[in-house]
Amino acid sequence: MAPENQPTTGPSTFIGENYHIWVIKIKAYLKALNLWEVIELGEPVVQPLRVNATLNEIKKYDELVTRSPRALTCRHSSLTNVMFTRIMTCEIAKKAWDKLKEEFEGTSRVKSVRFLALKREFELLKMKDSDSVKEYSSKLMENVNQIRILGETFPDQKVVEKILISLPDKFE
Repeated sequence: MAPENQPTTGPSTFIGENYHIWVIKIKAYLKALNLWEVIELGEPVVQPLRVNATLNEIKKYDELVTRSPRALTCRHSSLTNVMFTRIMTCEIAKKAWDKLKEEFEGTSRVKSVRFLALKREFELLKMKDSDSVKEYSSKLMENVNQIRILGETFPDQKVVEKILISLPDKFE
């Protein structure tokens, strides 16, 4: 049985597809285990224990020393064998994270180009007479969610305006 306030299931497995969705899930999982900070900031500098350390100081020391290996273990357990071989030489959780991120998300330049393409697609998207409002809004939201996954802010108000502007005459 899992301790209180701990996830009861492991992280979802990354098979090489839908990286952006998997990142959101594994990030939430690591946050629930209080391990995300190790990925975000790297390994903490841990001061050696003093000679007559208290039980609390020993527990805190053990927690700090094992955080990165625990985060790395979570990463390992969330990958298929094929994906694992890409990071198996990384001994630090942050390096493993950064390596997969660079491979599947790309550099900031690649993200910027992708964002511009998605933004252009959003601007050019029009509702066809044969589309239902539900179908059109689904297409639009798929585009917007891809933009948001790249870390760009995209206000809901802009989406609503786009839908209202794009409605064919039959909806007037």
